[in-house]
Amino acid sequence: MSFIETEEQQALRQAVAAMAANYGQDYYLEKARSGQHTTELWNEAGKLGFIGVNLPEEYGGGGAGMYELSMVMEEMSAAGSALLMMVVSPAINGTIISKFGTEEQKKRWIPGIADGSITMAFAITEPDAGSNSHRITTTARRDGSDWIIKGQKTFISGIDQAQAVLVVGRTEDHKTGNLKPALFVIPTDTPGLHWTKIEMEITSPESQFQVFLDDVRLPSDALVGSEDAAIAQLFAGLNPERIMGAASAVGMGRFAINKAVDYVKTRQVWKVPIGSHQGLSHPLAQNHIEIELAKLMMQKAATLYDAGDDFGAAEAANMAKYAAGEASVRAVDQAVQSLGGNGLTKEYGIAAAVTASKLARIAPVSREMILNFVAQTSLGLPRSY
Repeated sequence: MSFIETEEQQALRQAVAAMAANYGQDYYLEKARSGQHTTELWNEAGKLGFIGVNLPEEYGGGGAGMYELSMVMEEMSAAGSALLMMVVSPAINGTIISKFGTEEQKKRWIPGIADGSITMAFAITEPDAGSNSHRITTTARRDGSDWIIKGQKTFISGIDQAQAVLVVGRTEDHKTGNLKPALFVIPTDTPGLHWTKIEMEITSPESQFQVFLDDVRLPSDALVGSEDAAIAQLFAGLNPERIMGAASAVGMGRFAINKAVDYVKTRQVWKVPIGSHQGLSHPLAQNHIEIELAKLMMQKAATLYDAGDDFGAAEAANMAKYAAGEASVRAVDQAVQSLGGNGLTKEYGIAAAVTASKLARIAPVSREMILNFVAQTSLGLPRSY
């Protein structure tokens, strides 16, 4: 891995930043507060090839990797316009279908995911399972050549704006013991599939939902991969999820630092800019260092993943997500502090990031579960749960 991005990568980063700057935080928050989606931004990103940059060229993607997709996410987040569905649709679902789907499934779903004309939600979390995916109770049973899916999911992002959802369940024969995931693509207009909105205190154009699957009937070709799949089939999508979560947090950290720096350069008290005082300059410098360190681990994780080192990528992706989440929360907090009372106003646009930044510590996996993973996997310590 080189620490210098290629000319193509630099050009991609610049192009995404230029596009996102045309929208920015004002557009993002206006859409969120009015209950609308960022449709214009999503459509333009898809048209320019940014959404599917990681997907195979033969199915309409850009033929690059998670490194490039994480760049897209970082730059959009740094502009104040992070799109949560980029984590879900191209990174998780696009990856899983590209790797394990049938030729027919790839032709049906990947081109639309790549150009943004299809948005696909992802449903794994359940009310009673939490972080313990082995307790998933959503089940699939055979009925002739069809599948019947029954279960409930929670905190499912953006299913209201999706044309399909990739649901993680288990076959009826594997209700106990370790999870052997069965993954199904379900069009969102399928009878028996419905959802209710979860009211959140996060200002976001992408909402969270409780999802109910009441004897949803699916044809046999809705199954992605094997009905007795190895857990690796599921985690092929979860490592990219962590990398993209890190990219979003890195971008948010950059956004917050830039807001604070712009303010303390110009705000004067006692005839000097307040940024000349070490009480403000040192914390912001520390934030910058922490964000850059988290970004390096994110780039390492993406590079390992693109090189096919799934085990190495898992460790790095979890570390990157942890580091980026912590650094982002601290950067946002310091930005608010640097602006003082103005940091809590709508005008300066940083207060909305306070609750949003906390998401990086909680989802898609909590920092506590990452510490469990690192303690057991990296340090070889006994399992604590």
